[in-house]
Amino acid sequence: MNRPDLCLEFVNTRYWRGQAAPTETLTAPEELAAWVAANGGPKSVKPTTPKEFDRAIELRESLHRLFDAQAQDKTPAARDLEALNAALAAAPARTTLRRERGGYGWDVDMKSGTALALLAPVLWTAGDLLAGPRLDRVRRCANPECGWLFLDDSRAGKRRWCSMQSCGNRAKARRHYHKSREE
Repeated sequence: MNRPDLCLEFVNTRYWRGQAAPTETLTAPEELAAWVAANGGPKSVKPTTPKEFDRAIELRESLHRLFDAQAQDKTPAARDLEALNAALAAAPARTTLRRERGGYGWDVDMKSGTALALLAPVLWTAGDLLAGPRLDRVRRCANPECGWLFLDDSRAGKRRWCSMQSCGNRAKARRHYHKSREE
């Protein structure tokens, strides 16, 4: 769970935010535990309580608003930064490294089963990204229906789409359709 864009991966568990009914992939505590396991966390994580799950979803939405505002060159709401800071203060600290395949990672005490323990690496990457030199590389997909947030690692820093296979191809097809209809 040490990818620099892990916080954006978490934010993107809700997508097609520009549509009337966005797609939600985290609808229950078990799904949050599965997401943590699939993204480098422990494989045998006990699901959080419904209250902790709701807290995780609220935190995800605060992170979304923070990074979405940044991607659009807007000032984020103070309450969202306050929510992240409160979560960081309550989350387990980064105090111990562990050896991983191909490197090292932070050891997180998952025994408490709280959302903040499960999401500590997400919170750390959010803080690191907000305070680091790559913040200006956070982008929002140019498809207004998508709203996916991503870290633009392209050489020129001009990436517009969450992926060419998805929104990029749709935009190309739409342009081609309108161009052929005009002719």
